[in-house]
Amino acid sequence: MSDIGLPRPRWMSEEHTMLQDMARNFFETECAPHYERFEEQGKFDREIWLKAGAMGLLGAEAPEEFGGPGLDFTYDAVIAMEANKAGIDGFGGPLHNAIVLPYILNYASTEQKHRWVPKMVSGELISAIAMTEPAAGSDLQGIRTTAIKDGNHYVLNGQKTFITNGQMADIIIVVAKTDPKAGSRGISLFVVETDRAEGFKRGRNLDKIGLKSNDTSELFFDNVQLPASALLGNEEGKGFIQLMQQLPQERLLIACQAMGRIERALAETISYVKQRKAFGKAIMDFQNTQFVLAQCKTEATIAKVFINDCIEKLVAGELDTETASMAKYWLTDLQCKVIDECLQLHGGYGYMNEYPIARMYRDARVERIYAGTNEIMKLVIARSL
Repeated sequence: MSDIGLPRPRWMSEEHTMLQDMARNFFETECAPHYERFEEQGKFDREIWLKAGAMGLLGAEAPEEFGGPGLDFTYDAVIAMEANKAGIDGFGGPLHNAIVLPYILNYASTEQKHRWVPKMVSGELISAIAMTEPAAGSDLQGIRTTAIKDGNHYVLNGQKTFITNGQMADIIIVVAKTDPKAGSRGISLFVVETDRAEGFKRGRNLDKIGLKSNDTSELFFDNVQLPASALLGNEEGKGFIQLMQQLPQERLLIACQAMGRIERALAETISYVKQRKAFGKAIMDFQNTQFVLAQCKTEATIAKVFINDCIEKLVAGELDTETASMAKYWLTDLQCKVIDECLQLHGGYGYMNEYPIARMYRDARVERIYAGTNEIMKLVIARSL
């Protein structure tokens, strides 16, 4: 049974259940005791990444020939949801696992996979993807970063911002224009190895409302010379297509994270209202509390059924962009609604940082913005009508 009372979904096996227990134990024992320090320093320790790798919590989708277990997204979904259920919202592992790694697996050369993937699985290499710029967010065609061919190499120039894992990343997939006049057909993806990229600089670790333990950075590229092999794929101009091919999984991952946080908000709040008393009885005994939590539980159950169906469709190759967009926008909207209701039931204590619901309130908000705003998600859905 899941935390909200549903039977185990069809995509979930005993192996997934074992992973669920292992991931939960890892996040509760290795991360939770240090989480406030991670929040203060603005990033996780590298040691946590190495421990996650050693525990098998990185690179589930990597084939055995590249050092991974050769599994699928369902395992990444379990890990992402367990991280959020445990309150370890700032860990950049889910992005590393389910967003960046698939680009390498689907488009990199065999030699590149052998060089990067085993170390991504072990946690020795931390990854990021750099799309957003100061003047271009959801509209990727508006990016200004360029990678111009010069002999047997490319010269990369530009600036990126809001880049998750940006302070720690060893390899970064950078979205750039190889033909600035060709619109979406002029966009290409490049892999920048940060220790080899002269002219690459990390800017500020950005000061955010929430997710403070998740390093989120500005990145600068000043005449960075990249070998021709840094191009991800066999030819220029395929970057926009590559991005569109990977978007359903990216958006579903965010929906999975939202689901984990919804379940945590409910669990924390039910525990609180059963203990907290007012007017001589537990908060849980008031009809208003019961009605609010009944509605939240109902919506959470609907969300879990929907997301389980989406996960099943994704691994079967049947999840379209429109449905993934529905999952991303609806689950992230719902989590903010549920968390707000749960915070209200905490009363004044819900506004205190020492209570988990307060941090959830801050951390959840950005998920309605990144990976394409929820307004963009609705446009995508509307175009399919």
